[in-house]
Amino acid sequence: MPKLIRLHGQAADWANDSFVLVGEEDAVPASGDVILSLARFQAEGAALLDDGRSVGVVLESDQAVEDLAYDLPRLSLVALRFPKFRDGRAYTSARLLRERFGFGGEIRAVGDVNREQAGFFVRCGFDAFEPADGSTPEQWLAAAHRFRHVYQRGADGREPAFVERNG
Repeated sequence: MPKLIRLHGQAADWANDSFVLVGEEDAVPASGDVILSLARFQAEGAALLDDGRSVGVVLESDQAVEDLAYDLPRLSLVALRFPKFRDGRAYTSARLLRERFGFGGEIRAVGDVNREQAGFFVRCGFDAFEPADGSTPEQWLAAAHRFRHVYQRGADGREPAFVERNG
């Protein structure tokens, strides 16, 4: 099971993950929290949600977050996969989830997730991470807050440097 780091404001901790990732060919557990692929969610998600289960969806980098728009208020988490560290499409998906769709659940970064990109993850609205580089919560937090100033608005609500300078 991958290790999970969750951010809580200015703190980061190892987190117990209550969710089970269900593969395409796997049987859905009779109880508990599950994460499904988009295709599997579209086929079986409504029944799981109607049963009162906590459900998450993992989106690949080439899948549109808009396909979840109707169901977002009922989802507990959306996991966005980074197939390679240099593929930034999931950053856009995270910002869309937070800013356009107002998603208040967990946005989890999975795949090739490295602490050197922590600041970008946090700025775009991610709040949980499965680090691929073996980093600790302390290292992750330090990397996420390495720079005092930011130069554009982001999903994290930090004020850009020009606002500080003019304020």
